[in-house]
Amino acid sequence: MAKIKFKPTRDWVVLPMQRKDRTDAGLILTGGAENSLRSNILEVIAAGPTCEHVKEGDTVMVHPNSEGLVIQLEEGEFVMVNEFQICGVLPE
Repeated sequence: MAKIKFKPTRDWVVLPMQRKDRTDAGLILTGGAENSLRSNILEVIAAGPTCEHVKEGDTVMVHPNSEGLVIQLEEGEFVMVNEFQICGVLPE
């Protein structure tokens, strides 16, 4: 798991960035697709202090149509979503 210095506030969750640039059929996406998540099963890199259901290190399922806020940090590129966009936590 990547370690970052950034600490999200409220119920924001930081996930690894995986751009969705093609559909399953191979069509190349352009425009609004750059903030969409490629995979909906991701590991939580950091969780805000008011997150009630997820914590750092959890493997979560994010709603497949979720769009996130792309952030560039020293450690790389990440995406932030609100906790409500997370459908559930997968067992360890």
